[in-house]
Amino acid sequence: MKINIETAVEQSVSDVWRQFDDKLLLKLSPPFPPVKLISFGQKVGEKVTFELNFFIIRQIWVSKITDSYLSVEESFFIDEGVQLPFFLKYWKHKHRIVKDGSTGSKIIDEIEFRTPTILTDYIFYPILYLQFLYRKPIYQRIFKTPNP
Repeated sequence: MKINIETAVEQSVSDVWRQFDDKLLLKLSPPFPPVKLISFGQKVGEKVTFELNFFIIRQIWVSKITDSYLSVEESFFIDEGVQLPFFLKYWKHKHRIVKDGSTGSKIIDEIEFRTPTILTDYIFYPILYLQFLYRKPIYQRIFKTPNP
């Protein structure tokens, strides 16, 4: 299954890229499940590790950065699941920042995932979609052009 969510922001590709860090990642995490960031990476070969707290059980999620690209027109990095929570079988997330107009850009979350069955793919689609839709107003607030 695939999810694509675009968010227009008021800062350039390079300005947005510079702010993609562990602090931003934690701000983008929805309230449920609570997330503890164990490690953060953005360069090829580095890993991002979370602990998801479902109250009854905790799950570790490890993704490896498999590709990265930086230019004035477009920048991205891709994380792919290495160790996934019980409800996921496959995960690939491309974090794209694409030039949009003379000063703005678009942040595009391109997610591809699979769960253990096609039925659970359809059950988890709206849940995951809403988890990423949650990011839109946060992106817009954080990447609003500062007032002079």
